[in-house]
Amino acid sequence: MIRSSVPREIAVATSLIGAAVALAVGWLSGTGAASGVILGTGLAVLNFMWLVRGVTRPQADTRRGAWMLASSLRMLAVTGAVAAVLALRLVHPVALVIGLTALPCALVMRGLRAAREA
Repeated sequence: MIRSSVPREIAVATSLIGAAVALAVGWLSGTGAASGVILGTGLAVLNFMWLVRGVTRPQADTRRGAWMLASSLRMLAVTGAVAAVLALRLVHPVALVIGLTALPCALVMRGLRAAREA
């Protein structure tokens, strides 16, 4: 069972990591790269929270096919958003990827903290 505060902690940690990296990247490479990090972090947090909502909400219909279809549509939407941002050249691709990696960093940090507490 997932505690209700854990996903929120991970989302906040991801946002803080993304903001810190965006400040550093903005100072080093300018606002275009910083906006890429911010956008990537935002997409990662939205995708994570969407996944948490789908996993933890009470399921009236617990069929496996319906859950797989919903997950596929979520991934299609996230992939489409990333593809649109890259196709329109709104942000630098490396900066976007750096922003997307803020979530795995936050997950590892949370896992290490949970291991230390156990």
